[in-house]
Amino acid sequence: MKQQQNTDVLICGAGTAGLTLAIELARRGVAFRLIEKKDGPFHGSRGKGIQPRTQEVFEDLGILDRLAAAGGPYPPERHYQADGSFTEAEVVERQAPTASEPYLQPLMVPQFLTERVLRERLIELGHRPEYGCELVGFEQDRQGVTAHLRNQTGEEQVRSRWLVGADGGRSFVRYALDVGFPGKTLSVRAIVADVTLSGLGREVWHRFSEGDMARQISFCPLAGTDLFQIQGPIPLEGDIDLSAAGLQAMVAERTGREDILIHSVSWASAYRMNARLADKYRVGQVFLIGDAAHIHPPTGGQGLNTSVQDAYNLGWKLAAVIQGADEDLLNSYEEERRPIAADMLGLATRLLDSTMRGEMRRGREVKQLDIGYSESSLVLEQPRRFGGLLAGDRAPDAPVRGAAGMPQRVFDLLRGTHWTLLGYQTEHGAVQPRPGLHIHHIDKQGDIIDDGLHFATAYAPLAGDWILVRPDGYVGAIVGSHDLAELESYLSRMGLGSARVLN
Repeated sequence: MKQQQNTDVLICGAGTAGLTLAIELARRGVAFRLIEKKDGPFHGSRGKGIQPRTQEVFEDLGILDRLAAAGGPYPPERHYQADGSFTEAEVVERQAPTASEPYLQPLMVPQFLTERVLRERLIELGHRPEYGCELVGFEQDRQGVTAHLRNQTGEEQVRSRWLVGADGGRSFVRYALDVGFPGKTLSVRAIVADVTLSGLGREVWHRFSEGDMARQISFCPLAGTDLFQIQGPIPLEGDIDLSAAGLQAMVAERTGREDILIHSVSWASAYRMNARLADKYRVGQVFLIGDAAHIHPPTGGQGLNTSVQDAYNLGWKLAAVIQGADEDLLNSYEEERRPIAADMLGLATRLLDSTMRGEMRRGREVKQLDIGYSESSLVLEQPRRFGGLLAGDRAPDAPVRGAAGMPQRVFDLLRGTHWTLLGYQTEHGAVQPRPGLHIHHIDKQGDIIDDGLHFATAYAPLAGDWILVRPDGYVGAIVGSHDLAELESYLSRMGLGSARVLN
């Protein structure tokens, strides 16, 4: 056995959630290892929708433009009738971006391309996943976790302060913790397959026999590839031939067309849909994120997005504790994220019911822009607000202008690993600078000028308000100019208590 290695965080699972967490830790200089028991990256398209809120997250991580270039917009749906006629409709209502919500349409990027972009970003930050490295056991105490790993060269022990299970719906970490995973196995079994085919154009998402669970089948052109994703329900029992020939027979039977030809299959899966939520997201020094903590039906495109946002929530908190924040901060991960997953499970299940009836409609709720943490122990409002933007809400974007004359966005001010304090018509020097906190003054004499009143509209501040935005883009605190002692106490809890007085 190799000599024991030490690190701050051991991440088990190099899928979307694990890669996102690794990037969050890497850009904060946190020591970690990212292991994956599979011999290489995932090659399927299982999760292909990147919702508007996740696009904002990926903008912060520096990869949104790359993902948009790798994928593309969702095409309209074409619904075929038995007589060969068809109707067309948008998957989601087309909406133009606004000043406060710059992304309002989902982006289609097959999961294997999303994860490729995440890996490239991680490499830029100096790290890579360790493939073919399996977690086979662990023990924990109050100071950390001793993990037992197995790879091609043998076994080793790793001592880490925390272990994060990002190892999917059949999570070894969750099982080893004996954390319950209640929910239900739904009475729906389906196939998903990435194929090359001829006979269908790529300008629409083709749907046949909607609402007929025996014959329903769809063909979605996967943006950024020459592949189509085939989806369709299958019987609850029995083997399914997922070869090109087997899928060809299914396509001909369900569409009644002989001109749709399957040429090759790059990835395929037959699966039973589940809706499950872990009883706990944290046990001691061990955390669960992504599918290890919750699994959803694929309807509505919520699973991958919820997983990314789990990692985005946990990453900055782990780093903050390492840098001096109260360790109780880590309890807020489950407190904030588990209710979100519970809501998403309900939404995905309702959308699945609609899809089975051939009535699929996706509204604002799938965009995840209204997710917030207003009930979190991390929110501070002094005095309490009764309208407009509240502590715990997503921090809106807004076009503004820098004092030197160049246009900016509020998201430009927030981008990065720091906290951001926005003072609206506030006294300069009232809050002293400190490492990890960026302070901006928004008024005619400030460094940021709200010429178009977009900031005032989105944030509804009062003169003298200080708005503190967390590293994950949510409002942590809103305090008035007479309540700066409360703000200082809050900053200390978050590990930002060492102000530097400037003369």
